[in-house]
Amino acid sequence: MVTIRGINFQENLDNDMGLEFYDLSHPWGLGQPCWPYFEDVKIERLHTMAKSGVLTQRITTVMHSGTHIDAPAHVVEGTPFMDEVPLPHFFGTGVVVSIPKGKWEVITGDDLEKATPEIHEGDIVVVNTGWHHHYGDNRMYYAYSPGFYKDAGEWFADKKVKMIGTDTQALDHPLGTAIGPHGPGWPNGLLPDINREYERETGRKVIEDFPEWEPCHQAILKHGICGIENIGGELDKVTGKRVTFAAFPWRWTKGDGCIVRLVAIVDPSGRYRFETGK
Repeated sequence: MVTIRGINFQENLDNDMGLEFYDLSHPWGLGQPCWPYFEDVKIERLHTMAKSGVLTQRITTVMHSGTHIDAPAHVVEGTPFMDEVPLPHFFGTGVVVSIPKGKWEVITGDDLEKATPEIHEGDIVVVNTGWHHHYGDNRMYYAYSPGFYKDAGEWFADKKVKMIGTDTQALDHPLGTAIGPHGPGWPNGLLPDINREYERETGRKVIEDFPEWEPCHQAILKHGICGIENIGGELDKVTGKRVTFAAFPWRWTKGDGCIVRLVAIVDPSGRYRFETGK
């Protein structure tokens, strides 16, 4: 048991179910790190304890903030919104694989093929690149991140996984997003100095190495494979393990995505069972 503000709670790793719960979400709140062209998160207290005897807060945010999930309709017109994706897709068995990557490196299908534990059809797959340690309001995390691109997206789709997640800024490499010369970032990118830096360091133009806009998003979401971005928290504690995941979004009609609390669950005893409903 743990006592928090005078109230006793069962702890994540010490509870009467015998289950271990690992929080793979980053803390969320005022001053929340935001993707380069998103407005800041706003939190206001409408009622306070001193004024009303209750605390009531109003939040203004994009749903693609912090640890969150993308619905297919986020990028693929005519596909399901968040409330239309069936609940089983947000729960299930899966793996947390370690694929360490550095500045601007690309996670490939070959990396995923060689990852351990082995990725199976129907798995929820979370990739730990190590980049969650840079999470914050900084360019290291958002501009220099490694990431998936077309090859990885097509690998996930061909493997028929259930859902994927990454500890980086997006489901696509930053230079394959609007940070590069794509979509709203055309022709110089939302961070033009970063694009120029890439060209100075590599001798190649960004558009040559990353010619498509968010191809990993496209490859997985058109097949109903939702993706979670900005994973962190206790990720390192379950890396290299096969676990059970839960990440339920709000039942938001026509939602394009949703902030989630991603949890990995481990059952050391193997004794836990679901109720039969009888």
